[in-house]
Amino acid sequence: MTRRRLPLGIQTLRKIREDGCYYVDKTGYAARLIEQGTHYFLSRPRRFGKSLFVDTLKELFEGDEALFRDLAVYGHWDWSVRHPVLRLSFGAGLFREPGGLHANVMAQLGDIEREAGAASDCATAPERFRALLATLHRRAGRRVVVLVDEYDKPILDALDLPETARANRDFLRVLYATIKDSDAHVRFTFLTGVSKFSKVSLFSGLNNLTDITLEPEYSALCGYTDRDLDTVFASELAGLDRQAVRDWYNGYSWLGAERVYNPYDILLLFRRRKFNAYWFETGTPTFLVDTLFERRVSSLALDGMVAGDDLLSAFDVDEMATEALLFQTGYLTIRGEEDLGGEPVYRLGYPNREVRQSLNRRLLRRLVGDSSRETENRIRLYRLLEAHDVEGLRTLFHAFFAGIPHEWYTNNDIARYEGYYASVFYSYFAALRLDVTVEDSSSHGRVDMAVRCAGHVYLFEFKVVELAPEGAAMAQLKARRYADKYRGLGEPIDLVGVEFSRETRNVVAFEVERA
Repeated sequence: MTRRRLPLGIQTLRKIREDGCYYVDKTGYAARLIEQGTHYFLSRPRRFGKSLFVDTLKELFEGDEALFRDLAVYGHWDWSVRHPVLRLSFGAGLFREPGGLHANVMAQLGDIEREAGAASDCATAPERFRALLATLHRRAGRRVVVLVDEYDKPILDALDLPETARANRDFLRVLYATIKDSDAHVRFTFLTGVSKFSKVSLFSGLNNLTDITLEPEYSALCGYTDRDLDTVFASELAGLDRQAVRDWYNGYSWLGAERVYNPYDILLLFRRRKFNAYWFETGTPTFLVDTLFERRVSSLALDGMVAGDDLLSAFDVDEMATEALLFQTGYLTIRGEEDLGGEPVYRLGYPNREVRQSLNRRLLRRLVGDSSRETENRIRLYRLLEAHDVEGLRTLFHAFFAGIPHEWYTNNDIARYEGYYASVFYSYFAALRLDVTVEDSSSHGRVDMAVRCAGHVYLFEFKVVELAPEGAAMAQLKARRYADKYRGLGEPIDLVGVEFSRETRNVVAFEVERA
């Protein structure tokens, strides 16, 4: 197959098609949405192709037939029918300043008015929005398509300024309510963003939106599937370890049959030909990491959280459930679903190696408070594992805990239990490119942590001495024969019993035996 241009950073269908770039056809989803309903909402993490899909809807409704030749929608669309499109985008703006959002919306509406030749003397944005919808409908003789991209960014940009964030939220609530109030003039509505603010807080006036965020038939509306990589991008896969591509970047689920990749990761991988945390590095999750630190959330708890529909939607300026924050921003995804008396319950986890490794590095950096020392610790840990220097591991982990700031323990109940100490171990191993499994089950029970590195298997069991008798960690490793599950690998297996003290807040025993 012939190699084409990579559409890196391109968010318009016209440029992709006219410049001969690779294009993963999403027009079938667009046609289905338009056929099945009128007002839609979609939440996806950043850089998943939301803006490109919004632009695709725009071009489709404006009837630019040439752009859609050979695409899924082409033979199923009446190209003689064209609708006016009113598109708002909040990708850029001074939303942290009082009045900045109102000025931004007024400027966008002004641009649309000038292009349509429709002057307005309305003093407020909602009034101007309402008048513009009516004018566009009257002039075109067809109802208006309303597209809103990054609908939530004015709020997210100001989350550390609660008063401004609330003011922006309240402004947007009134603005979006205009869409329902002008329903006679509206043909189709599509709003998209990163977060899913509750209908009560933001969409109380637009309560006829259909939320397709977790609808299986639209789960791959944004992102690339395995099939997309093997067909559309087949020419780019040569020389890359296909399974490594999956491990690094695949894994996002919104309950569809297939998991998806973040397009930004894949396109940069194809350009640079090496694995890296491309998506993670484009957005510094300082607010997220600070929130996890302030809430004393154990890193072990992240990979295995459970949440229902209500909790995944619990996101507002004054209420941000940890599970909703992590899921909506893309740091956790749905790993499984269960029915609990007719109510869905979702098991969350890291989507892939990129997020697991990168987020744990950031958490460690926040915990240690010194990025240079955190990096040195990781390098030293890897070297000790390579050399199978178990005594060096004990010394290193003692230094890890000794370096944790005192304030972490203040009002921190989880530091009383073994899960906290285990989470520090886990974060260091997870931050490396290692095969790490937590609470791996066997017929004899569940070992706390299994690590494979440099031809060795390390099985860890953690105990707090104030809660268990001396030697309990190693005794459990041997009594429950955890090593049996790993013998088929043909690699040396070391049992590592680690015991901590709540009083000294450090490692007090570190036993190692060959299984």
